[in-house]
Amino acid sequence: PAYVGLSFFVAFMLNMLPLTGYVLMIRPDFVAVILLYWAIRHPRKVGFTPVFILGLVMDVTDGSLFGQHALAYCVLMAAGVAWHRRVSLFGIQGQMLHVLLMLLVAQLIVLAVQLAAGNAFPGWWYFLPSLSGCLIWPVVCQIVTSPLRPKVKSEEL
Repeated sequence: PAYVGLSFFVAFMLNMLPLTGYVLMIRPDFVAVILLYWAIRHPRKVGFTPVFILGLVMDVTDGSLFGQHALAYCVLMAAGVAWHRRVSLFGIQGQMLHVLLMLLVAQLIVLAVQLAAGNAFPGWWYFLPSLSGCLIWPVVCQIVTSPLRPKVKSEEL
């Protein structure tokens, strides 16, 4: 559980980096990508309550409408848990397509809440973070999985 919490903390800090311009436009939602990792690879390690609370914290720190990230993260978690066996059957490219689809659904939920609140459509570039989140999926899998692998002793080689 401590490693799971640490991975969410690092993702949260990456989301809070003060970026501007094009880098900000393409920055993936690292919390959503890590959430999908745990939902797909280890669906019993993270529950809906911490995900909901993390979504509320993201709303407060991001200055967005209260509850929109919480709703999107809970739907993302449900999709990841529901599809975890299916996604695990695919190679990394197939997993990336599934991740792209789930991240797009989460972004559509946030967008729908914003539009319902009276905000204007931000433009199609709004969906670039889902694409970049999909592209970093293999790297995230390697980084997060590496400490979980058993260490090989030199005598066993």
